[in-house]
Amino acid sequence: MAVATFLFVLLLALLILLFLRQLWTRRHLPPGPLALPLIGTLWADGFWLHEDHFCKHVKQYGNISTLSAGPNLLVVLSGFKTVKEGMTSFPEEFSDRSVDPLLGVLGKERGIILSSGHTWKQQRHIGITSLRKLGLGKKSIEHQIEDAAQALVEIFRQTKGQPFDPSFPVLNAVFNVICVFNTGHQSAPEDENFQKLIQALNFFLNFTGNIFHLIYVQFPQLMNYLPGPHQKALASRELIISFAKQEIEKHKEFHALHEPQDFIDYYLLQMEKSRNDPDSTYNEENLIQCILDFFVAGTETTMATLMWALLLLTNHPDIQEKVKKEIEDVFGFSGSISYQDRKKLPYTNAVIHEMQRLKYILLAGVPRRSTKDVKMRGYLIPKRSIIIPDLRSVLLDPEQWETPKEFNPNHFLDKDGKFIEREEFLPFGIGQRVCVGQQLARIEIFIFLTSLLRAFNFRLPKGVKELNEAPVVKVTMHPHPYKLCAIPRKGSSLTLSKSHLL
Repeated sequence: MAVATFLFVLLLALLILLFLRQLWTRRHLPPGPLALPLIGTLWADGFWLHEDHFCKHVKQYGNISTLSAGPNLLVVLSGFKTVKEGMTSFPEEFSDRSVDPLLGVLGKERGIILSSGHTWKQQRHIGITSLRKLGLGKKSIEHQIEDAAQALVEIFRQTKGQPFDPSFPVLNAVFNVICVFNTGHQSAPEDENFQKLIQALNFFLNFTGNIFHLIYVQFPQLMNYLPGPHQKALASRELIISFAKQEIEKHKEFHALHEPQDFIDYYLLQMEKSRNDPDSTYNEENLIQCILDFFVAGTETTMATLMWALLLLTNHPDIQEKVKKEIEDVFGFSGSISYQDRKKLPYTNAVIHEMQRLKYILLAGVPRRSTKDVKMRGYLIPKRSIIIPDLRSVLLDPEQWETPKEFNPNHFLDKDGKFIEREEFLPFGIGQRVCVGQQLARIEIFIFLTSLLRAFNFRLPKGVKELNEAPVVKVTMHPHPYKLCAIPRKGSSLTLSKSHLL
């Protein structure tokens, strides 16, 4: 009994000393919950990701708070004013990418997303330049998106108004847009290699942020020797890389460097131009990773956004009808709609922006890493801290939005019904590392949705009162699987009974 009492007192004393030591060492840092050995502050979040992951920390500690995961110090910036200040006042200091052990293995700090410094600046430059140049001419990316949108309309039409899951056709359509950008050609959905590539990408994306990923971050050395889905994620990456290598070799054999047709062409041309530059990072290893980056970021985010959009429009038939009426009044049922036409469709444009605001597709912004010690609002943010710009808190900031948790297109309309840009609308990030492909994503979302809404009325299946608007919480926030009915509008070759909706 005496030994047990002694051990209890000793343990209590050690915990008190730990607490006091932490208070002293963190006295200049932003406030946050107590960090325990090994698990850090995970206990404060219930050891699990949830939709408003950082909200309770804002209520308790303010808009700048300190968390920890293992040996890593995390500084979370919340709310529009704080995120804007951090990302614009310290553009260089917060410009490096934070890479956890698994992402370090998967990305090897190459390409655009996971690189930093000189490598990142050069890879970002070639990405932006290629996107801009491929946006021009008769074979522009926008024309390719219009073709992909019409193909998607035909696939939806084949469902003949019966309930179906739109996720796979949407994924195929978005993936093919990135295929065209990267390689200059689409892949047929029935192609076996295409299916393997889609499956590998799907698994790779779904693995990110799950429990095995979190365990790997905490115990990377141990996990390298253990079986599990993390090993399959690594294998999935290798399959995508194998595809990229094959495409690069084809482009070398049948290159069009005098008239580049896709990203690989532009990159190979840049490699040729930089051949004698000792500081150049334009090489095949970075090209392969850039191709993977565009597949991962360009497919996952746009696909999730379109899935949320179809869900919200189906759940809100009144808003859906207003959008369709505006499109019909301006364009009728024939002729193409280009991205520039969004200026003629203020309500439609507002609805698309509101979808992206309300259903932001990431848990938070993509983390950065501080390159030096920074003083912000009187707090010390040490060098190599992980900076998390919580963009979800910006898009739901009650100080900026009238009804932050409601689907309200009026957030982007003035009193005369004209579309207004909002500085607080930051789904693509802010600062130097704002999303490279944001313009491509904007064009895709606009053209896909206007094409689909022009062709169909989206309705709930028989017996379903409402689609679930709660997200599946991972690093990327997808809706739960759902089915809807795409009823062809007037002018369609199909005439359907509405009995299945009763």
